[in-house]
Parts: sequence; structure tokens; C-alpha cells
Amino acid sequence: MGLKIVAVAVVAQAVWGMARSLCADAPRFGIAAIAAILALSWPAAAGQIAVLGAAAVLGAAWLKPADDGARAPLPIAVRRRSGALLLCLFFALLIGLPLAAELWHSLPLSLINAFYRAGALVFGGGHVVLPLLQAAVVPPGWVDNETFLAGYGLAQAVPGPLFTFAAFLGAAISGWTGAAICLLAIFAPSFLLVAGVLPFWESWRHQRRARAALAGVNAAVVGLLFAAWCHPVWTSAIFQLSDFGLALLALLALMRWKLPPWLVVAAGAGAAWLSSLAF
Repeated sequence: MGLKIVAVAVVAQAVWGMARSLCADAPRFGIAAIAAILALSWPAAAGQIAVLGAAAVLGAAWLKPADDGARAPLPIAVRRRSGALLLCLFFALLIGLPLAAELWHSLPLSLINAFYRAGALVFGGGHVVLPLLQAAVVPPGWVDNETFLAGYGLAQAVPGPLFTFAAFLGAAISGWTGAAICLLAIFAPSFLLVAGVLPFWESWRHQRRARAALAGVNAAVVGLLFAAWCHPVWTSAIFQLSDFGLALLALLALMRWKLPPWLVVAAGAGAAWLSSLAF
């Protein structure tokens, strides 16, 4: 329970930090607010994709991105043909894995499909993966919601990207084998996309509309993260005044006192455990 309460503070800190940099003006704040409302009303993965697509269109038509300025070209070592093949592989897996999982009912294949899709659809920060992973592993009964949020709290104490949370979920589902499958599946889209996009990035980043669309998507990501903070993070952890007090104390420790997340996680779990012994 303490780990889940600390997760409330960690995600709140992430929302605040991203909002300050990605929603610095009224139009982008408006996109974030609309994205949050839509994500809460339509929490499925398809809803997130639709929100990000709409935000890209709004951004391209409405936002005025800052001047990109003069930058040294990236030292790109990937050929355009290779990049195009990697992008085709990315989309082929994104479309083909769900079909394969429907045809062949296999737990490893279902795990690869669920975690590859989560890794492919996340944009703007690891915390946004929460609703996607929760929708992938909790409804089928692979992991209960209590274990999911407790594992997320523990993931804050581990150095490295939040995607390593996939290893915890895989281990909870199917031991070490599941951990390896889920970890590789959630990271695979990132490697395919980065290597696939690199040959084309130089021309894209100088296009004003492309930068405006990206600004709109970034603003929407803040809204998606706020929606994830509301549900499932807040709704699964804060039930009484003492829970709220511990979450607020953890947030102060992170944002005002600048304590490392692992220490806040340990202190929050310890405080909740001592409280359970006292009562």
C-alpha cells in the first residue's frame, strides 16, 4: 500500500515537470486539458492513439513552434533503404502480432503482442505506459491491480528507464522467462523506430508543420499522463486522509527537498508498514 501511495507522488512530479516544459502557453495547455478529458472518457489504447493523432493535426494547424535554429547535422550511419525496411518491420509487427495472437493462443506470443504494442504506442515519457500496461495485463488476469501498482512503486527505486517495469510484470506472470520476453518486447519498437527514422530526421526537423505537430503531440502526452495519474494511480491508492497525507509528504520530499526517488520509495513503504503494525 505504501508503494502505491508513493507512486501517486512520483507521477504527480512527472506531470508537473512535463507540463512546465511542454505546456508553456495557453494553446498547448488547452490541448493537454482536452487530451486528459478524452483519455479519462476513453481509456483504451485506441483512445490514446486517437488523442495523439488529433493533437498532431491540431498542433500543425494551430501552434507556432519556436525556431529550430542552426544545429550540426546528426552523424547518421543508417542508409535510407535500411531505415525504410526497419520502419516497415516496425509496422508489420504492430499489425501482425495481434493477428498471430488471435490465431495461435500461446502465452509467450500474447505477452510479446501486449508489450510490443505498449512500447510502440508510448510517446513522450515512460509514465504514459501505465494505462497501456494496466489495460494489457490486469483485465486478462495475468496480474492483479494491487501487484501492478506495487511493482510500479518499486520500479521508481531502480535506476534506468521506467520500461524496465516490464521485467517485473513478466516475472509476476511467468517467472524469469516471462521477464525476458516482456523486457525485450517492450524495448524492441524503440530500437526499430530510432534506427528507422534516423535517415529521414534531418529533413523532417526543418519543416515547420512537422515541429508544430510534434509540439501538439507533446502537449497531449501531458494530458494522457495526467489521466493516468487520476486513474489508475490515484483511484487505486488514496482511500483516506492518512493516504493523502503520506502522498503529499512524498511529493514534498521529491520536489522541495530533492530527495532521490529510491529513498522516498523506501521511506513511504516503511511508513505504511509501521502504520499497519501500530493499528
